[in-house]
Amino acid sequence: MRELVLLDDWNWELLLVLGLLFSAIIMFVQNKPRMDAVGMLMLAALPLTGILSIDEALTGFSDPNIVLIALLFVLGEGLVRTGVARDIGDWIYQKAGNQETKLLLLLMVSVAGLGSVMSSTAIVAIFIPVVLRISSNTGISPSKLMMPLSFAALISGMMTLISTAPNLVVNSELVRQGLDGFSFFAITPFGIAILLMGLGYMVFARKFIPDRSAGKKSKKKRPTIDDWMHKYKLRLRQYRLEVQEDSSLLGLNFDALDFSERGLHLFAIERRDKRQTVFHRPSKQMALQEGDVLLLDVADQGVQLSKFTKQYGLKRLLLTDRKRYMTDLSQELGMTEAIIPVNSPLVGQTIHDARVRSDSGVTVLGLWRADGLIEDTFLDEEIRVGDTLLIAGFWDDIKRFQQDDRSYVVLLHLPAEFDDMLPARTKGLHAIVILALVVTAMVTGIIPNVLAVLIGALLMGLFRIIDMNSAYNAISWKSLVLIVGMMPFSLALQRTGGIELASDVLVDLVGDSAPRVGIGALFLITAILGLFISNTATAVLMAPVAISMAMELGVSPYPFAMAVTLAASSAFMTPVSSPVNTLVVAPGNYAFGDFVRMGVPFTILILLLSVFLIPVFLPF
Repeated sequence: MRELVLLDDWNWELLLVLGLLFSAIIMFVQNKPRMDAVGMLMLAALPLTGILSIDEALTGFSDPNIVLIALLFVLGEGLVRTGVARDIGDWIYQKAGNQETKLLLLLMVSVAGLGSVMSSTAIVAIFIPVVLRISSNTGISPSKLMMPLSFAALISGMMTLISTAPNLVVNSELVRQGLDGFSFFAITPFGIAILLMGLGYMVFARKFIPDRSAGKKSKKKRPTIDDWMHKYKLRLRQYRLEVQEDSSLLGLNFDALDFSERGLHLFAIERRDKRQTVFHRPSKQMALQEGDVLLLDVADQGVQLSKFTKQYGLKRLLLTDRKRYMTDLSQELGMTEAIIPVNSPLVGQTIHDARVRSDSGVTVLGLWRADGLIEDTFLDEEIRVGDTLLIAGFWDDIKRFQQDDRSYVVLLHLPAEFDDMLPARTKGLHAIVILALVVTAMVTGIIPNVLAVLIGALLMGLFRIIDMNSAYNAISWKSLVLIVGMMPFSLALQRTGGIELASDVLVDLVGDSAPRVGIGALFLITAILGLFISNTATAVLMAPVAISMAMELGVSPYPFAMAVTLAASSAFMTPVSSPVNTLVVAPGNYAFGDFVRMGVPFTILILLLSVFLIPVFLPF
């Protein structure tokens, strides 16, 4: 009788925990309330059941893996702010051009490689504008590239231990149960194999991705620098002149060149400094050197540039479609449109006077009046109320000009490139070296993983790649709160016998079959559960089940833990399976069925490959 009462009590406690878990799943599916709020609700509800104490429910906040995940977001932000990810995107376009297959392969390999050391969600956010630019340049529909982007980002989570949160969650569960965790590259052989299969799959199956280039018209986009180059006809006014070894300007200060009388404007001086190119704002104290490149705007078509270059010993450099300094150097030089208000002191001045007398560091490149562009008489045209001026200069000068309270002009809007500025563009090499040091420390195990990443984040701050505000903003607090909120379920299910029950059910289903069948069943259940809740929450729930199942079968727990790890990242089947998929839905103009059609067959292929490969690298 005593045993029966205890059993009844145990059943009620388990039913209560399962009820809370089912409620969480329903809220996740409906996305009401938001996921992190659900995590907090569960964190409050579990101690009220009496199954866990409040200290046990809050242990997630002290878990080193939570700190590790947060710091990985900070390292990823360093790669964003330095432009390392964007440079890779530009390299892809230069190498692949308009060849769709080559473009797709380079894109997926680059995303998977970079995503192996940073958040997969962050890598998709970085590459979406890159893919849109590539689509614009090549004419390939964004829908043909956005899904390969999301698939590669999910595969990147299978590349290293730190590449996605579920990997760390499974590893943490192994350690919590007194086992050795996975090594840094334990998952890498599987990730490489799945990536190779994914490349072949996408090359074959991309014809089934719908071409939705003629979808609904999007909202009006902000103008770009390239748009203004066309509108104000600036293409033929750009010049790059290099100072030669016999130039009469060598050693002279900038004011030796009288641009004001020649209809010329010097935007910047391009100079090689060791291994990088630096762009300097012209100043009267700056002495010109051999090899300096002058970036000019020639507004007066009467200027005889050949005579000018010969007189000063300058060499004209070629500007091509891929080398236009106002668009190619949008990280340094910017533009903005501004309208002339009634009380502006510029009213009545000519454009020439406004350019010469300006002490703001910016210059006027174009004038648009109600009836169109003023072109031929541009420099001698008097400024009127209501005129629209195109203003250009270094971004810092434009921002100061924007904050000027003297009411010279009213800025209408900044171009789209303003949002893509990289605050630490010159620190790309520093970021790469820091990341390499962190990875080396984690691979060798000379210090704990969390300490290695913490030192890396501090080095990012020391070299001014990130600051405290950008570090805090980079962390996905929503993801961290979700993980912390769901972690107590693992302990609650274990204490009430839920883990043991799930393990028994799976063992009974597998029966006397080979352990490979158990791996396949575990992978399938984890992948299906991942359709309804986040892959991180799935890993939290399934990792202890995998380890318990292995113990009951009397085999190594590592193959089963790896099955959960791979399945948790196989969120290819619906657009809501992972934030990675959700991010590409709008720019790719996808429907729900597009992911089902492409994702289900690929997930089945990963299942089959995993069942074959896992015992090869992790014997039973």
